Amino acid sequence: ALNYEAYQNTNYLEWTFRNTNHYKWDKNKGKCEVIWKDFKVILDFNASDNNRAFVHNFEVQDEQANELIDKAVRYFNNDSFWLIAPYKVFDKGTSRQLIRLEDGKTGLLVTYSQGGSTPGDSYLWQFDATGKPSSFRMWTSIIPIQGLKASWEGWITSESGATLPTKHKIAFLTLNMGEVKGTK
Repeated sequence: ALNYEAYQNTNYLEWTFRNTNHYKWDKNKGKCEVIWKDFKVILDFNASDNNRAFVHNFEVQDEQANELIDKAVRYFNNDSFWLIAPYKVFDKGTSRQLIRLEDGKTGLLVTYSQGGSTPGDSYLWQFDATGKPSSFRMWTSIIPIQGLKASWEGWITSESGATLPTKHKIAFLTLNMGEVKGTK
């Protein structure tokens, strides 16, 4: 329902998580520009020695750079998950299990034993009639309410053909993804 092949062939993704953290991710080159407040970090996922950090467009070094880079990695791991999680269910270190839900439908329980910033987290996906994810329930180390439900909605088909969400709702909170772009 989401066109995994189109996602695989998407070279560039851009989005803004909660109107705060801005991302320009070149998947082919393994680089991502992360911008928040007065900070910009250029992450190189293939060679972390090439990571660079800036404050007010001036490059910083040493401890300040390391702190900003660590924060940018945490932001990226979290915020990209809200964009591409459905495409990560077969990543290395995941386990999957079909679960009978209370309404009689089938859900997919995905547990991430490695990768990201919080290994061990689990998500129980629910799907609409077309097979597209409609929500998941979260059991994570950073959210104190276990089994919290988050919607996956506002789906768009990007220029690359990948299907991506533009927002999520968790109780009374809406997580906007900004203007989501995906190109080849």
